[in-house]
Amino acid sequence: MYGTTLNRVKAAGAVAALSGLAFAALPAQAAHAATAPVNTGFESGATGWSTYSAGGQNAASFTEAGGHGGSTRLSHWSASAYKVETYQYLSGLTDGTYTLSAWVRSGGGQNSAYIALRNCGSAEQRTDLPPTADGAWVRLVTSVKVTGGACTISLNSDAHAGEWANFDDIAFTPGSTGLSIRGGDLSTLPKNEAHGATYRDGSGTARDAMTVLKNSGMNYVRLKVWVNPADGYNDKAHVLAMAKRAKALGMKILVDFHYSDAWADPGKQNKPAAWAGHGYSQLRTDVHNHTYDVLNALKAQGTTADMVQIGNEINGGMLWPEGSTDNWSQLAGLITSGANAAKAVSSGTKVVLHLAEGGDNAGTRWWFDNAVAQKIPFDVIALSYYGYWHGSLSELQTNLDAAAARYGKPVMVAETAYAHTLANDDGLENNVATAAQLVAGYPATPAGQAANLRDVMNVVEAVPNGRGLGAVYWEPAWTAAAGSGWDPADPSSGNAWENQAVFDFDGKLLPAAAWFSHR
Repeated sequence: MYGTTLNRVKAAGAVAALSGLAFAALPAQAAHAATAPVNTGFESGATGWSTYSAGGQNAASFTEAGGHGGSTRLSHWSASAYKVETYQYLSGLTDGTYTLSAWVRSGGGQNSAYIALRNCGSAEQRTDLPPTADGAWVRLVTSVKVTGGACTISLNSDAHAGEWANFDDIAFTPGSTGLSIRGGDLSTLPKNEAHGATYRDGSGTARDAMTVLKNSGMNYVRLKVWVNPADGYNDKAHVLAMAKRAKALGMKILVDFHYSDAWADPGKQNKPAAWAGHGYSQLRTDVHNHTYDVLNALKAQGTTADMVQIGNEINGGMLWPEGSTDNWSQLAGLITSGANAAKAVSSGTKVVLHLAEGGDNAGTRWWFDNAVAQKIPFDVIALSYYGYWHGSLSELQTNLDAAAARYGKPVMVAETAYAHTLANDDGLENNVATAAQLVAGYPATPAGQAANLRDVMNVVEAVPNGRGLGAVYWEPAWTAAAGSGWDPADPSSGNAWENQAVFDFDGKLLPAAAWFSHR
């Protein structure tokens, strides 16, 4: 397993260090050997920890006030460029898989900053620190298979002058972590292909986009379903064809029912035209029949859905006005009709409820408390998380952790994405078009896009008790192709998303796709 994660801005203690106030430097020590780590909260200063710096910059590793759980933390900082490792050697371990967890913060910008497990008898595993501009702590994990009874816990920084990282509340426990879902929503791919879009792998060779993404590690394809779309795409026939392609590559499928003829999201949940005059009772039948029809057709062709969303970003309900959250009993009836239809086709298909509430724990709790009170059946909690809309990584982590614990369900990020450029490749202004919209620490570059996806996945991976399933990148193949715009009723409409695809404007795969191999 490997990963990475980034942090926000260092608080008072870091500010003090950066302003030149004195701090106590850690001396180099002989490696401490034990079967479990000691002084994991750094409340005893550097006791039990060793420092290594090839350039003799041991003073860049030190303890200071301002811990996560206690009063003290480990910090990496220097007024000049530095490279330092703080580590603890463990021996006498029973062979098996172990997980390292740590609470971290970082100002970002380092060549590298990460937690790691190394010299464990198998390949080193590491997770990078995210930039945490809000000063909040984020919990990271990484796992390794120990063979030979020994392992080293390693906290690392390779940084420029003035860059900092904080570490605290280290834990090393039996067990493993990982992500079972590393997906992409490829709903618009057939339309893009029909309008001339072409794709190339990282070496520049022209290839099928789904195959390129599969070879990068993508293991789930998300497909939205509209009832009777004006352009004919995202309908039952296209979902069936895309499911065949995905399953033929060994990928699983998540079917996303919008219960509309076009986009359904928190701002609009419009009934399909064919259902426009239907009241609540008939709508329950409509939802059941439509859901059953699509899923049963998938099953009949040998591509049974692995997961199914009953509604898309249903913060305010679906099929308005009857299914609004203003009438929870009716909303519950509609969702339950869809969930029951999914289980009638295949009891093994997981029912997902999806909100656009990434960093909003209060909103998520209100919604799911109502859903549970109404006895809506579901298996998985899914959230959209776009860092430029839905809060910080620490807020996402708080929400995922709390939801998983409160409802006893696995959680996932059903939509996420980030810009690889602020340039525009067609006539429609992009959703993310200016530097002011970007998340601190993540530039609109291929590397910034990759780091953002990496860090979102690492936050999901760190959900306790293995309840973080994974993440789905939204429309990674929706590059600009004339005629393949956002509005199914307007062939001249443009694409506001091409700068967030994981293929560049020439159709070449970007580095972010490598994170679909995150395990």
